Amino acid sequence: MGVSGPIRVVVAKPGLDGHDRGAKVIARALRDAGMEVIYTGLHQTPEQIVDTAIQEDADAIGLSILSGAHNTLFARVLELLREKDAADITVFGGGIIPEEDIEPLRAQGVAAIFTPGVPTGEVVAWVREHVGLAHRA
Repeated sequence: MGVSGPIRVVVAKPGLDGHDRGAKVIARALRDAGMEVIYTGLHQTPEQIVDTAIQEDADAIGLSILSGAHNTLFARVLELLREKDAADITVFGGGIIPEEDIEPLRAQGVAAIFTPGVPTGEVVAWVREHVGLAHRA
């Protein structure tokens, strides 16, 4: 199934984390790079995030988290995507995620993790390369 038009990315803040500067910076960078971005706002449940991604026909979900609940929340988003036959939606994340948690998250299905200080251009390039090509094949 090929996709036409710009890459569509849902940027979401799962859980109780109330800090969204990083998510807004990434959302703006993706938008400025020509992608369609749907920012869900703060305090979203995994169910709300997955429902939004499916309703918006998203190619990817970018999760931003600072609260330390990344292992639980990322896993739940991936689980819901599988349950709803939407596992083709690429999930990537960023925020305050300890180095020792990155590989286990990737093993569960998170395609990439971006930690603080990564240039926004690197995130944009990754999305273009890994989401754009994968969803346009």
